[in-house]
Amino acid sequence: MRDRKKILLTGINGQVGFELERSLQGLGEVVAFDRSRLNLTNLDLVRDAVRTTKPDLIVNPAAYTAVDNAEIDVAAATRLNAETPAVFAEEAKRIGAALIHYSTDYVFSGEKGEPYVEDDPVNPQNVYGKSKLAGEQAIAASGCSHLIFRTSWVYGTRGKNFMLTMLRLGASRPELAVVADQIGAPTWSSTIATMTADVIAQAIGAGSAGWNDWWHVHSGLYHMTASGSTSWHGFAQAIFRLSNLESKPIVKPIPASAYPTPACRPTNSRLSNAKLGERFGLYAPDWEDALKLCMRAL
Repeated sequence: MRDRKKILLTGINGQVGFELERSLQGLGEVVAFDRSRLNLTNLDLVRDAVRTTKPDLIVNPAAYTAVDNAEIDVAAATRLNAETPAVFAEEAKRIGAALIHYSTDYVFSGEKGEPYVEDDPVNPQNVYGKSKLAGEQAIAASGCSHLIFRTSWVYGTRGKNFMLTMLRLGASRPELAVVADQIGAPTWSSTIATMTADVIAQAIGAGSAGWNDWWHVHSGLYHMTASGSTSWHGFAQAIFRLSNLESKPIVKPIPASAYPTPACRPTNSRLSNAKLGERFGLYAPDWEDALKLCMRAL
């Protein structure tokens, strides 16, 4: 195997992909794809991209993330979140490459009273969660070397996310009602990208002779979120507290039952990162510390 690793990266216009393209520089030759270069809904094109690129590692943050729309557009969610990852896994197995993929807290029901660990029973309550779980299962079944990182409540300085929505609405409304009985860890996309790069650096550090063994030993499922937890209401309060809005809105707490959505969301989205720390020595920052850095980046 060549010394300089080739990394195929998808979804570079998305929140996590955008940050990954920057974090992965220096770790190898990054071959980055956005939607215009690779239509991930076309499985033949996905296969061709892998076979043409011949990567040592595939990093796939691309996903269908419109949770409520997925309840209607089941086929699209299934294609991007289950079928496309399955093809990446099959091709990775065929050429001896490794695969890094991202999943979600929504694979769980949210009924557990403590943070979820990786081997807790899964029970997704919406189409999005079911499609992401199918992707996880397809990757594991392929037999390829892989890391699946489950994360939660992702936000960043670009795209569509809770933080940017709150700032937009807060600039024009004196009061906002935000759900206060769903708990999770808001996770900055840059945190995910940085920790992923750290993991890849550890694999590269094993050297060419130890690359395949490293992936064999470490393959599996890991949780990767910010430390600590809050509610959507608490998240919104922190966003406005750290913002530079001249007039900040009042944030009113409401139950999820008062804000019905097409997709059911978990009450408890907390994930334990203990396994990530034990295997890789990585510990994510507290969610509010990361939010401060993200708000500065705005």
